[in-house]
Amino acid sequence: MSNSIFIIAHAPLAHALRQCALHVFPDCDRDVVALDVQPNVSPEETLAAARIALRQMGSRGALVLTDVFGATPCNVAQKLVDGVQSRLVAGVNLPMLLRTVTYRHESLDALVSRAVVGGTQGVLQVAITAPQNQARRKNDQNHHDHQQ
Repeated sequence: MSNSIFIIAHAPLAHALRQCALHVFPDCDRDVVALDVQPNVSPEETLAAARIALRQMGSRGALVLTDVFGATPCNVAQKLVDGVQSRLVAGVNLPMLLRTVTYRHESLDALVSRAVVGGTQGVLQVAITAPQNQARRKNDQNHHDHQQ
């Protein structure tokens, strides 16, 4: 039995991440749930909606992913998780989510580790090697600066 993945993030990020996960893993439809935190909804109302969604996921384990530590979605999620049947990781990004979906059948503890590693390994500086993307230096000899 696989764990549930519950994304709680500022609107529209939660649903957008879920759609990306479904694009890559169409079979994860029942395992990934999203709750967008709307700016005009109180934290109490958001927590109530999150509790309902978590209950609907059933008795299996749940990994809750949220976007920014200390922001409303994370604060709501902290009140939601119990540390036994559910865990919380802040800083969700697409590499983290995809890694989590890939390994959703592992234990909840292993899933937390996979999420953190996937999220951090997915953030890297990429070198720009194409000449058209590099800043022009003063002494470049190319005088083809006309507009087309």
